Amino acid sequence: MNYEYFLSKRIIGGKAYKSSVSAPIIKIGVAAIAIGMVVMMIAIATGIGLQEKIRDKVVAFNGHITITNYDSNESQESIIPISKSQKFYPEFKSLEGIKHIQAVATKFGVIRTEKDFEGAVLKGVGKDYNWDYFNEFLVEGRLPDFTAKWSEEVLISKYLAKRLGFNIGDKFQMYFMKEDPEKLPNIVSFKVVGLYNSGFQDFDATYLVGNLRHIQRINKWTENDIGNFEVFINDYDELEKKGVEVFKNTPSTLNTQTIDEKYYSIIEWIKIFDKNIYGIIGIMILVAGINMITALLVLILERTQMIGVLKALGSNNWSIRKIFLYNASYLIILGLLWGNILGLGILFAQKYFKLFPLNPSVYYVTEAPVYINIGYILALNLGTLILCLVMLLVPSYLITKISPVKAIRFE
Repeated sequence: MNYEYFLSKRIIGGKAYKSSVSAPIIKIGVAAIAIGMVVMMIAIATGIGLQEKIRDKVVAFNGHITITNYDSNESQESIIPISKSQKFYPEFKSLEGIKHIQAVATKFGVIRTEKDFEGAVLKGVGKDYNWDYFNEFLVEGRLPDFTAKWSEEVLISKYLAKRLGFNIGDKFQMYFMKEDPEKLPNIVSFKVVGLYNSGFQDFDATYLVGNLRHIQRINKWTENDIGNFEVFINDYDELEKKGVEVFKNTPSTLNTQTIDEKYYSIIEWIKIFDKNIYGIIGIMILVAGINMITALLVLILERTQMIGVLKALGSNNWSIRKIFLYNASYLIILGLLWGNILGLGILFAQKYFKLFPLNPSVYYVTEAPVYINIGYILALNLGTLILCLVMLLVPSYLITKISPVKAIRFE
């Protein structure tokens, strides 16, 4: 054991140290680091959590990449069909990193009841549909079964069900207008078998999920005709790259669009969270560092005589500086420890008990989601420790200016 570390431990463990003038300042410094760590952990966990949650909800309704016809149709309704007889369907074998591809179609209609009516988009899906995302959204009932050739089962949002007074097992009719407005609309009967709640009100107020064959029949398509393909990839970070690759591996008559392009405003909005996170981390580390600098300066001034004695006994400036840096490291680690305990406690409480709700019309989620990962927690702790110590190197330089003769005489 080196003597600098030994002396540092004796100072930390001494009763005089705990009852000294510097004790309140030291406690404030430790508290500042703990509070800063809590704020930084919450900022990262909720920022990343919100980004991933919103992104997952957009992906659930659209896939990562959509393959459609080239047309000027800006509505949410499939107009010109695409044949399922494509080389990339049902498996995109020519590309790596593609998790799943599914065929869907959409059709706008009006749900009519005895007392009310509501416009909605029927999303027609088939046997190849990936229900993984909707398993998480399901709040009541079950998912529809489309293994049979014909099915009247639908999955409807809790939002629409509440507005229309629907419950599990209820049947209703949906009206689909024909191209010729003078002709009577197509009327299709459906049965509610499940309610979902994604928390993304724009989607919940729009979509109900039913059998693709209904849209094929209404549009007079063949069983081989669909509206568009939805492609899911393994890694979202490769979305731009995979979007280009998918485009190059599809026929020239088809267009591709990533969710970053389709929902540009939403994706750009959630990217702003990164800047907020960096800003909060910078401010919190700066505040913690300033508090620790104050605490270190007080410690040095309080131990002026000890510094003079050590210099008189032959200790060099760097050795004495190390004593106080060891001391400061202990205080920083103590603050980080308490910060981690409080921060993780708050994050796990939010994750399992949903303590802090959010307005879904603004944030697209009903409660603040949290992302907890050991990687960023360790990086945050290590980064805070290193940056605070680097900031303390400058004030520790004050030790070199202390004269042994004046320090020993100091009262």
